Amino acid sequence: MTRLHTELCDLLEIPTPIIQGGMGPYKTEDLAIAATNAGALGMISSIGMAATLLPEAAPLDAKRIFGDDPPAIILQKSIETVAKRTQSTGGIFGVNVPVSAEFLPASELFVKQVIEARNADSNIEKRLRVLITSAGNPTPWGDVKKHGLIWMHVVPSVYHAKKAERAGCDVIIASGHEGGAHVSWEPVHSMVLVPAVVRAVQTPVVAAGGFCDGQTLAAALCLGAIGIQMGTRFIATKESDFEPIWKQAILDREERQTLVGRGLFGPMRFLRNRRAEMLVEQTLEDVPNFYLGSPVESNETILDLERAGFLDLLDQKMDKALMFAGEVTGRIQDLPTVSELITSVISEAESVLNELSTKFLKS
Repeated sequence: MTRLHTELCDLLEIPTPIIQGGMGPYKTEDLAIAATNAGALGMISSIGMAATLLPEAAPLDAKRIFGDDPPAIILQKSIETVAKRTQSTGGIFGVNVPVSAEFLPASELFVKQVIEARNADSNIEKRLRVLITSAGNPTPWGDVKKHGLIWMHVVPSVYHAKKAERAGCDVIIASGHEGGAHVSWEPVHSMVLVPAVVRAVQTPVVAAGGFCDGQTLAAALCLGAIGIQMGTRFIATKESDFEPIWKQAILDREERQTLVGRGLFGPMRFLRNRRAEMLVEQTLEDVPNFYLGSPVESNETILDLERAGFLDLLDQKMDKALMFAGEVTGRIQDLPTVSELITSVISEAESVLNELSTKFLKS
């Protein structure tokens, strides 16, 4: 059987064309270690680390998750831990940093910390290769490439993809509306978005939103992408940093059981439960034009619902916990190790692509 290998493998010097999404509210440290050691691009998430810097928008009791350290030290320690625990495999990892307007003070701090961590340690410099920016304007962040980083930016539309290309990013991650957590105001899904972005730009494209197995990886490659980013699928793994009730909720839900409501930086997709329903009800009451794409500032009621939802998550209250996930939750029925997951995704994708070439192409 032909071995699956794409441009993303060459660019990152990794054996599989898979990126593990950086997902809050956790730092995804254990998940990044497992994904990196299994041959994917493991990603540390910075979004939850910023809770103490953004008190007006902080849904977390940050100390319960991150301890007493300031955000920059939390990130530095996480980088050091991932580097140490992936030393034996020599795997490549990165950091995800949201760059929305609300997050900018934290964005600047975290990008600076990534650069400083690389400059201070040759092993980290060699293997902390990637910075992914998301949820905001890519234009101010092109200078990160001067520091030797491979820069990727997440986009929800062709317009934003072209903007990211003009800014000089190395890879565009086209993320469809069916994805979990932050989504676009406009509901453009992956089957439309990915090939449209591939056609519109010269920059390599990674597909995100709805990808969870070998079939969807093969589909992404057929649409012109060079790999996939998976988020929800990685939550439901044995090593992931997420709460047990969150993992179980993904296994229990089907594809219709997610909801989009107002989040901290715009719309967010949640697993459906009573807390998520309350958030959507409040969203529709406060923002009549929400689904027409009219952004407004989150009010105290929505922020209070989010704070309460995350605290109930930590307290393991299933119907009151606020949990992100994509529509792909309906296709996830097991809880493998990260290594088992990646092996199965690659094996299935190879089988699908080989079958397509023999079944449908006739001489």
